[in-house]
Amino acid sequence: MGNAMQLRRQVLVLAASAVVLPAVGWAQAYPSRPVRLVVATPAGGPADTLARMMSQWLSERFGQQFVVENRPGAGTNIATEIVVRAPADGHTLLLANAASAINATLYEKLNFNFIRDIAPVAGATRDHLVMVVHPSVPARTVAEFIAYARSAPGKVTMGSGGNGAPSHIAGELFKMMAGVDLVHVPYRGAAPALVELLGGQVQVYFGPLPSSIEHLRTGRLRGLAVTTTTRADALPDLPTVGDFLPGYEASTWNGVGAPRNTPAGIVHKLNKEINAGLADPRIKARIAELGGATLAGTPDDFGRLIAAETEKWAKVVRFSGAKPN
Repeated sequence: MGNAMQLRRQVLVLAASAVVLPAVGWAQAYPSRPVRLVVATPAGGPADTLARMMSQWLSERFGQQFVVENRPGAGTNIATEIVVRAPADGHTLLLANAASAINATLYEKLNFNFIRDIAPVAGATRDHLVMVVHPSVPARTVAEFIAYARSAPGKVTMGSGGNGAPSHIAGELFKMMAGVDLVHVPYRGAAPALVELLGGQVQVYFGPLPSSIEHLRTGRLRGLAVTTTTRADALPDLPTVGDFLPGYEASTWNGVGAPRNTPAGIVHKLNKEINAGLADPRIKARIAELGGATLAGTPDDFGRLIAAETEKWAKVVRFSGAKPN
């Protein structure tokens, strides 16, 4: 009887080892071939620049090539679905961004559930948007703009990078909290929206800081405030929208995700090396130049951010009645 019990214990120990050892082995051997980092935006933009910095860093740290693959379209959903359908072995990763949280409510039907199907690996950046107006707008502060918009309801136009884009939803949050009626004019991307603002076809835009900053410095556009809770290092004299509308906050963010069920050992290795990269002075300086701040932390930290942002923007999408382009 004693021998039988001892044998049973040995079998149970071996069975447990059979479950644990492959995951450990995967983590130790990872990566065994080039890794794809799928990016939902075209080449050349801030997210693409960030992805290429991270890929170079990870390639050096792991001794295996990390390759950026740009797959824009459908408001980031094409890129996300590629990663959702990929094997959960850490060799296909996603540079996720704030649109992922917005899309959960913006799109009535998606072939995936972002929170369920993408495993959070690591945050990367949290980026400022800036509330900018054409110089013809008679407002130099957020308070003056609110008074101006209230004096002309339904006549002040707000450009955006498209229905449901962060620039749109940031503006809708402003409308909701300030109680103003702005006419939304969506464009196919941030670049054409900025061109139209420069030409005076729209009057206000909640756009990415990097693309606006030179126009602010030359006076072609006027900055009223940044949308984050703290001021931007690149524009230290510009207040925050929250200084005038307490509780207002809107930002874009980027981070790395993987297909769900990716082994925890692989997620941990990636998280450790990404955080090491975010602490590197050269990468930190470049991120600041791009209008952002580093977003280091654990996978759970990044997961909590995604969940909170999904809940927050769901309310704004419903308020605005926004639909995809």
